[in-house]
Amino acid sequence: MTPEDHARAAADLLEAERTGRQIGLLSRRFPGIAMDDAYAIQTQILRAKEAAGRKVIGWKIGLTSRAMQDALGIDIPDSGILFDDMAFDHGATVPRGRFIQPRIEAEIAFVMKSALSGDGITRSDVLAATDHVAPALEILDTRILRRDPETGAARTVFDTISDNAANAGIVLGPERHAPDAVDLRWVGAITSRDGVVEETGLGAGVLNDPVESVVWLARRMGQYGQRIEPGHVILSGSFIRPVECPPGTRIAADFGPFGAVSVAFA
Repeated sequence: MTPEDHARAAADLLEAERTGRQIGLLSRRFPGIAMDDAYAIQTQILRAKEAAGRKVIGWKIGLTSRAMQDALGIDIPDSGILFDDMAFDHGATVPRGRFIQPRIEAEIAFVMKSALSGDGITRSDVLAATDHVAPALEILDTRILRRDPETGAARTVFDTISDNAANAGIVLGPERHAPDAVDLRWVGAITSRDGVVEETGLGAGVLNDPVESVVWLARRMGQYGQRIEPGHVILSGSFIRPVECPPGTRIAADFGPFGAVSVAFA
């Protein structure tokens, strides 16, 4: 893909977000699309949103479970950007029409107190740079069709990364914990939709340790000349399958002693 292709794809995705009308698979439009192309498109979206006044408040990490990686035929996670207009309060109601096909995932969020980036980042570095961890929900959305209507082909990891890793929103629970005060591998969540349990999972589903997910992000960002900044929120990756959220849905995630977080969709 050319830089012009990257810019056009980013503009199409931004228009899809604005209008609520999904675009076709970029992997079909550009059969040669590669990982670097996908992140270049994501960078174009970043520049456009910053030019429009949006501020980066953090990053999300996706594809951290072996099952999801196997499904897409890759062996590494992906990442996307959190913007200030993506933050929703615990217990908030998302306005109808804000998203196209929202889904949620339960995650552990890291809130950073110091910068982090580079190939040499270790687990200890992440813990030292983290102010606190908290229960969180990620709201996913897709500005790209999940499946091509003509061929039946599913979207690929390149489509997802280009689409800001399907990122759309974040909800932080009110509880705060020191990052080394609890074994995050054993932090679990019971996630319910409209009072019915839909998914359960443990933090160990995220690369065997959510801290290692943040290690991966800091190292990847170093390769692209980026870094995690103080105050950034890092969504370390989901340990449940995405839960569909049609209008009228209420989601509650019970993390036990770790806390709770909820959101509703009008």
